[in-house]
Amino acid sequence: MKVLFATSEVQPLIRSGGLAEVSWGLARALRDLGHDLRLILPGYPPALRSVKGLETVARINLLSAPEPVRLLLGTLPDSDIPIYLVDSPVHFAREGGPYANADGDEWADNAERFAAFCRIIAGLASAPGTDDWQPELVHCNDWQTGLVPALLAHEPAPPATLFTIHNLAAQGLFSWEVFHRLALPRPLWTRHGLEHYGNFSFVKGGLAFSDRINTVSPTYAREIQTEAQGCGLEDVLRRHSERLAGILNGVDYTLWNPDIDPHIPVRYNRDSIAGKQSDKSELQRRLDLPIDPEQMLFVHNGRLLERRGADLLLELVPELKRLNAQLVVMGQGDRALEQAWGNMARRHPDRTAVVIGNDEPLHHLMVAAADAMITPSRFEPCGLDPLHGMRYGAVPVVHETGGLADSVVDVGPDRVMVPNATGFCFEGILPSPMIEAIERACTVFRRTPRDWRLLVRNGMERDFSWPHSARRYEALYLEAIQHHQEFGS
Repeated sequence: MKVLFATSEVQPLIRSGGLAEVSWGLARALRDLGHDLRLILPGYPPALRSVKGLETVARINLLSAPEPVRLLLGTLPDSDIPIYLVDSPVHFAREGGPYANADGDEWADNAERFAAFCRIIAGLASAPGTDDWQPELVHCNDWQTGLVPALLAHEPAPPATLFTIHNLAAQGLFSWEVFHRLALPRPLWTRHGLEHYGNFSFVKGGLAFSDRINTVSPTYAREIQTEAQGCGLEDVLRRHSERLAGILNGVDYTLWNPDIDPHIPVRYNRDSIAGKQSDKSELQRRLDLPIDPEQMLFVHNGRLLERRGADLLLELVPELKRLNAQLVVMGQGDRALEQAWGNMARRHPDRTAVVIGNDEPLHHLMVAAADAMITPSRFEPCGLDPLHGMRYGAVPVVHETGGLADSVVDVGPDRVMVPNATGFCFEGILPSPMIEAIERACTVFRRTPRDWRLLVRNGMERDFSWPHSARRYEALYLEAIQHHQEFGS
C-alpha cells in the first residue's frame, strides 16, 4: 500500500511526547512489512537541519503565507523512510517545541500553523506529486492533522483516511472567528462537521470524515465513548463506533533494550540481570541519593500535569521513609507542580530526586535503575513508560485505565500470585489506593523475593514490539480503503 503518514512530530527530528516515538516506530515497522510509506512533517528548524538530501518537489501558494510554501522531500535519518517537510517559514521557522515556545507558552497562531500544514497534506494526497506518487491512504495523527479528512472530503477523488487519537483531551478547539479567518469551507461549520458547541474542533474533522478511526489502546477506545473521558465528543464517537478501533502502541526494541542500550553504564538482559543493581547505584550517585541497594527505588518519568497524576504522586513522598524507599521524578509541565516538586525534593533530599526538564540519556538510566515505575495517570491513552520499564525489569505500578489496563497484569489478591502477573494496578484517582498499591509492591520486593523475580522476568519476556501492532494497522488500512471504495468517507 502507498501510505502518507501525517504527523506533527517524529523521532529523532522533534519530540514533545509519545507521538514522536510512535511515529518513528510504526513507520519503520510498516516499511518493514513492505508498504510504500512516506512521512510528512512541518518544516521545523531541527528537521530542516537534520534531514539529508532535501529537494524541492513543489511550491504552493497559501493565503496565510506571504511567500510560496516549499514542499521538500528527503530521507528520515538512520532509515530509508522518505519524508516530506512543509517549509513555511512564517509558520514553522521558530525555535522551541512544536506547539509552544521555550517557556512553554503555546504559540498564539497554532490554528493557522496547523491549518496550513493540513492544506498542504490534503493537496499532496489528492494530486500526484512530481514523481507521480499518490497515496492510497492518509494516516492522520492527533488534532494537528484533523482537518485533513475534512478537506479531502471536498476533493473529487481523495484517498482513504485513518485518524488516530493519541490524546483526545487535546482537541485543537478554536472559535468561529478563527474558523472564518482560516477561510475553511463554510459547509464544514455544522453539527455533523467541525462545529462543536459554538467553536470548531480539528479533532472532530478527523472523527466525522475519516474512513476509520482508532486510538492507542482497546480500553481507551471504550473509555472515550463515555462522558467521563469523552471530552465532550462521546456522542460523536458513539455515533461512529462501528469505525472505531483500539490498537496498543508498540515499543522499538532497537532503542529500548537493556542488552544494547548505549545510555546505561552496565548492560543486562533477562538471563543475567545483575547489571541492574550497578545501574541503580549509578543513578543514586548521580542524583545525590544515598547509595543503598536495600532501599526500593521508584521512578516516574512524564509531564508534570494533573492528568498524569503528578499531584497525586506528591502524596507519596512523606511515606518514603516508612517504606524505606526512594523516588526519582523527571519531567516538566505545570509550573505550580514543577515548583511543588522542587520544594519536595529540597525537603526530602535523602529520599527524593527531581529533574525538571527532559534528558533522554538520563531517562534511559532511570528506567534501567528502577525497581519499579509509577504511572498514576488519571487517564492514559497508552502509556509507553511501563512498556519500556518491563523490558528493563522495572515492575510497573499503574492506575488501571486506558493502555495501562491493557498492558499490566496485576499481581492479584494477597498471597495469591497470578502466574503471568507483571505489576500492581490500583483503581480510583485518590492518593490512598495508589499508596496501597505501592505498599503491596514493597511487601513483595522485601518479603517474597522469589515472587519479585518472577514479576521482573514476566515483564522482560512480554513482547510489545512494533511488528505486532503494525500488522493490526495494516488490517485497519485495508478496512479503510475498502470502506472508502464502497461508500466514500
